Amino acid sequence: MFIGEYHHNMDDKGRLAIPAKFRAELERGVVITRELDSCLSIYPAEEWDKRAEKLAKIPTVQTDPRSFVRSQLSGAMDMKLDGQGRIVLPDYLRKYAGLAKEAVIVGLYNRLEIWDKGAWEKYRDSMEEKANEVAEKLGDFGI
Repeated sequence: MFIGEYHHNMDDKGRLAIPAKFRAELERGVVITRELDSCLSIYPAEEWDKRAEKLAKIPTVQTDPRSFVRSQLSGAMDMKLDGQGRIVLPDYLRKYAGLAKEAVIVGLYNRLEIWDKGAWEKYRDSMEEKANEVAEKLGDFGI
């Protein structure tokens, strides 16, 4: 299970350290792809397989579903962590997420998200400002 918020610097080669507490769960490999809100998602290989199966079942005769599936799958890259627990983020994914130097890795139960530090802080602050409004809507989901 992935939870928490972790701040790491990315080096000039696009290498980003994964928090040590998550590395064992990611040993078999990961898939990194574009996510909504201009961030990236890291899925353990097993979780990605489940997600990809769901994506493959989405009918692509309508523009929006087709575009979403295309974005998720064309943006995906499978990789393994290096000996120091790092991943190398390809240029096209760094550009998509606006990643420069400082990144935030966010645990979201079955996946991780990678955010540019400034974008994450802006997003988090916005969510905190409307926490009560969001909490009321979550009642519809039994939370």
